[in-house]
Amino acid sequence: MTRFRLNLITICLAFVVITLGAFVRLSDAGLGCPDWPGCYGHLDVPTAEADVAAANERFSHRPVEAPKAWKEMIHRYAAGTLGLLILAMALLTLKRSSSAHQQKALPWVLLVLVIFQALLGMWTVTLLLKPLIVTAHLLGGMATFALLGWCLFREGALFEGYRTAMRRGLRITAGTALALLVGQIFLGAWTSTNYAAMACPDFPTCQTYWWPPTDWSTAFTLWHGLGINYEYGILDSVPRATIHWAHRLGAVAITIAMLGLAALLWRQGRADHRWRGMALTLIAAVVLQVSIGVSVVVFHLPLPVAVAHNGGAALLLLMLMAINHAVWKARDHV
Repeated sequence: MTRFRLNLITICLAFVVITLGAFVRLSDAGLGCPDWPGCYGHLDVPTAEADVAAANERFSHRPVEAPKAWKEMIHRYAAGTLGLLILAMALLTLKRSSSAHQQKALPWVLLVLVIFQALLGMWTVTLLLKPLIVTAHLLGGMATFALLGWCLFREGALFEGYRTAMRRGLRITAGTALALLVGQIFLGAWTSTNYAAMACPDFPTCQTYWWPPTDWSTAFTLWHGLGINYEYGILDSVPRATIHWAHRLGAVAITIAMLGLAALLWRQGRADHRWRGMALTLIAAVVLQVSIGVSVVVFHLPLPVAVAHNGGAALLLLMLMAINHAVWKARDHV
C-alpha cells in the first residue's frame, strides 16, 4: 500500500471517529462504559445474564445499559484502529523513499497526539465527563484530522503550484480565518460539553432577548474541581445561555471572515482560475454549516443534525487547511 493511499484511508477513518464521538456525546453515552479501556471489565459489552449481574454489582452506581455501552465501545474500537493506522504511517517513514514529498516528522507528531488522545479518552470517563477534558478530547480529534489532511496534501503534492498576485495578503487572511475557526470549534465543543446547545431554544433571539442576560465568569470557568459528575451539566440557565450566545457570536464572526477570504480568493482568479473553485467550495461549506447550526436550534437538537454539525466543522477545518497549504505553496504570478 502506498503512503498516500494509507494516509487517505487514515483521514477517512479519522472523520468517522470524529462523527462517532459526536454521536456518543450527543446521545448521552459518554459514560456508557464506566471504566477504561474495557467495558464493565470486558473487552466488549457484557450480555450474558451472569456477566451483567456481576457488572451491576461491581458498578452499582451505573448499571449496564447495553445500547449506550455499545456506542461507546464502537467508538473506542474505531479510535484504536485509527491509532494503529497512524502507527503504520509513522513506521513507513523509516523506509527509504526517493519521493521529495515524503513526510518524516509529521506522522510521528500524529502518533504522539493520538497517544495523548487515548489518555484524554480515559480521563473523559474517569473524571466523569469534565467539560475541560471532553473539550480537549474533541479539539485533539480535530487537530488529528487537520494534521492528517496537511500530511495528505504534502504526500500527494495536492494544491501545489497555484499562482497568486498577493501571496502575503492571502497568507495572513487564510491564517487568520483558520485561527478564528479553531476558536469557534472550541466554543462549539464548550457548548456541547456543558449541555448548552438548547440554552437558547429560539432563533435568532435567545430566550426572547436580542442580548440575553449573561454570566461570562461562570460560563467560562474551566475547572470546577474533582469528584463531580458532569453528565447533563452542572451550570444554571444563565451561564449556559452565555456559552450558547458566545457560540452564536463566534458564528457571525467566522462567517464574515470566511466570506472575506472567499472574496479574496475569487480576486486571485485573475492570476489562477483554480482559486475561484476554492472560493466557491468555501462559500458552499460555510452556508451549509450555518444552515445546519440554525437547524439544530430550530428543530430542537435532532441527533442526526447535531452530529452533522460536528462533521461539518471538521470538513470546514479540512477546507481551510487545504487553502492554507495552497497559499503557502503558491508562486508569484508573472
